[in-house]
Amino acid sequence: MDEPLLVRFDTRRDCEAQWQAVMARAVRRLDMFDPDFSVFPLGSSEVDAQLRAFLHGGGSLRLALHDPGHIERHAPRFLRLLRDYSHLAECRQTPRALRQLTDSFCIADELHVLRRFHSDWMRGEAAFDAPGAVDVPAHRFAGIWEESRPTLLPSVTGL
Repeated sequence: MDEPLLVRFDTRRDCEAQWQAVMARAVRRLDMFDPDFSVFPLGSSEVDAQLRAFLHGGGSLRLALHDPGHIERHAPRFLRLLRDYSHLAECRQTPRALRQLTDSFCIADELHVLRRFHSDWMRGEAAFDAPGAVDVPAHRFAGIWEESRPTLLPSVTGL
């Protein structure tokens, strides 16, 4: 394993670059939480290709959010990806009791993590090859996932 690397950011461009760097290192599992994923370009062709390659290689994706509306309106590629890889990708919506959660994070293989401290701002950090930095977000994600219910489910008409 490489030496842990911590990268701080405070702009949208840097946040997106670090998010894609975390996703690029994922081999087995990506766990992501954000209130609505409006900051992350889930609908872009580049992210679609990256996630499809990850899922095609046998990885699994778990995405938890408060409100799926942004994805439903602005990320048709991501919705197709969910349909195509429904056996490896799942989205869950949090219950009202968890809607006060305002942070945002992406965890790859329990080794790499991107964290935005508050979803209203771009300030955060990414840690690579740092299992210690992943512990708290991974524990939080497990709790969020357990309390949340499936959303963005494929149907016979498409979605």
